[in-house]
Amino acid sequence: MDEKKITKQYGAIAFLPLIIFLGLYIGSGLYFTHQGAEDAFSQFPRHVALLIGIGIALLMNRTMKLDEKIEVFSKNAGNSGVMLIGLIYLLAGGFQGAANVMGGVDSVVNFGLSFIPPALLIPGVFLMSSFIATSIGTSMGTIAAMAPIAIGVSAKADINVAIACAAVLGGAYFGDNLSIISDTTISATKGVGCEMKDKFKMNFFIALPAAIVAMIIYGMVGGIGQIEGDLSYSFIKIIPYIVVLVTAMMGFNVAGVLFIGIIMSGIIGLGTNSVTILEFVQAIGSGMEGMMSITVLAILVSGLIGLIKHYGGIEWLIEKITSKIKDRKGAEYGIGILAGLLSVSLVNNTIAIIISAPIAKEIGLKFKIAPKRIASLLDIFACALLSMCPHDGGMLIVTGLAGVSPIEVLQYAIYPIALIISTIITIQFGLLSTAEEKEYKKSLKAS
Repeated sequence: MDEKKITKQYGAIAFLPLIIFLGLYIGSGLYFTHQGAEDAFSQFPRHVALLIGIGIALLMNRTMKLDEKIEVFSKNAGNSGVMLIGLIYLLAGGFQGAANVMGGVDSVVNFGLSFIPPALLIPGVFLMSSFIATSIGTSMGTIAAMAPIAIGVSAKADINVAIACAAVLGGAYFGDNLSIISDTTISATKGVGCEMKDKFKMNFFIALPAAIVAMIIYGMVGGIGQIEGDLSYSFIKIIPYIVVLVTAMMGFNVAGVLFIGIIMSGIIGLGTNSVTILEFVQAIGSGMEGMMSITVLAILVSGLIGLIKHYGGIEWLIEKITSKIKDRKGAEYGIGILAGLLSVSLVNNTIAIIISAPIAKEIGLKFKIAPKRIASLLDIFACALLSMCPHDGGMLIVTGLAGVSPIEVLQYAIYPIALIISTIITIQFGLLSTAEEKEYKKSLKAS
């Protein structure tokens, strides 16, 4: 079969199945949002929208037999990288469920809140949200845990509740962006082929200045308050989170690390009589079930992207993007904007990263951008832009609980703005470049 012929024949049209999927999912979500429906973006299941897109892809290219197209889809959907992503997703869900049922989340929250001084209430809320999100690997879970506390404290202390909401959101996305068990981190690192510890370091040095700036400003405008109530915690129940974070940072296999975290959570839970064996097993199952949807989605999207690539779509897109890009800076901006716009459109940073990662990887290869750099850009832009959307799930939670409008909260969206600025600075001045990237830049100057 003549691959060049296929590329020439399809080009941009190869993306029609993906456009149909996005159109159905986003369009229905916006429609039901306008109608005031609850869980608007769940009314038309994304898996069904994706299945329709896959069906369109299989109907394209009549020069290929259906069996051949299904073979291309299956090889890409079931490649080792995608299967590893799925395994890590499920283990991460199992660990979250196991650690939560034995009281780990409550202990993490109360441990952090116990050390927040009254004069630094809002910076403390940001820091606590960051700590929790990094530990448990989910911004939504962090927001659900911290928002009621932050809102209650701000009400008692007569502090602007919108600032408290913004601090919760900023901290949650900061931690989620760094966490090695976050689905966004898993998708970004495995999607472009880099180690989680390398991506963590890259992300950390970009995000840390933004976090420091955010906490300083929150300290200046946040006011003074006092956290009251029962803040009891058990440090032993925090240990599984610490072990998972430290061992993953040391370069241990993440799947193995998460499995150890699950076992440790069970031993501690049973040893402290916090959970029965049946409750422990059921919690693991519930956590894995919670990640099943995104696992299946990742598999199906990978298969669809494989067909699009086979039809010449990826090659066409890279040629179009790179024809407008004159240098490595432009390539990095292009990668970030691609992930950010998809995240805002899909209202889901994980799906945005899953879709954009293979495209970003190809662009990175052309411009010699290190995989850890690509993974960081994907995760940063997908998280930062989504966190400033009025229709983001986290925003809807905090504004619903606090009774304020998204516009009020967005006035204090200090962290995501600082993060974007920090990222732009690293791109513009070529900071945090690897040795290979520096050598590539020298070769360009020499030529």
